[in-house]
Amino acid sequence: MTSQPLDVVLSLACADRPGLVAAVSTFVAGRGGNITESQQYGDTMTGDFFMRVAFADEGGAGLDALRSGFEPVAAQHGMTWQMRDARQPLRTLIMVSRFGHCLNDLLFRQSTGALNIEIPAIVSNHRDFEALASTYGIPFHHLPVTETTKPHAEARLLELVDEHDIDLVVLARYMQILSDQLATRMAGQVINIHHSFLPSFKGAKPYHQAHARGVKLIGATAHFVTPELDEGPIIEQDVTRVDHRSAPDALVTAGRDVEARVLARAVGWHAESRVLLHGDRTVVFS
Repeated sequence: MTSQPLDVVLSLACADRPGLVAAVSTFVAGRGGNITESQQYGDTMTGDFFMRVAFADEGGAGLDALRSGFEPVAAQHGMTWQMRDARQPLRTLIMVSRFGHCLNDLLFRQSTGALNIEIPAIVSNHRDFEALASTYGIPFHHLPVTETTKPHAEARLLELVDEHDIDLVVLARYMQILSDQLATRMAGQVINIHHSFLPSFKGAKPYHQAHARGVKLIGATAHFVTPELDEGPIIEQDVTRVDHRSAPDALVTAGRDVEARVLARAVGWHAESRVLLHGDRTVVFS
């Protein structure tokens, strides 16, 4: 019996120029690879080029050899790139506070194989979901956050990121602001979810504020975390309609559903190397 070929995904960005698609496809074919999916985007306003290619390593070169072989191609064209085993789950740390709908949704999707992630740790500033983490057999780390303990909590978080070789941190309704230093250090590796009323309805009980203003759409936004609060590059957004009959509790329920849905999409796409940073924006090959 022959082993199944390695599934590889290559994502890249560089200045747009003729021959980029040909260079990538020639490289893959030259190593015996079979392209199974290819998407590219050229931004005519900035002159930037983005590409995602999935291929089967039917030549049996192996990931290390493929990476080494692609380095001269990338250098020639000034590419920023990443090549990974598409079957390897993305090591993901989830952070949560006292709203557990997004955490519960991610845990269920991961357990059923709907998300290609591995969750070595859950971190929270409260103990509300310690039992939930236990039911999935995932270590739970309680890191209380106050003005005096925040530096220690963030230092411990970074230790966990290093200890577990974390690729992605997900703020699944984690109600603490990350420091500028932490956001900068993990740029492009932290995804947050929030209701889309920002900045219209800031502060406590945004859904109650929305009800008072008679909103007709409930939305959510998943984005990368940056030092600028809730201003990071947007990955995914969605809305659901409501009307005058929707009480505040109904808006909260609708909001939870759309938040969970949007966050799951963003995490799933990131785990499949479909999200590429483009300055303050993202290119998403969904």
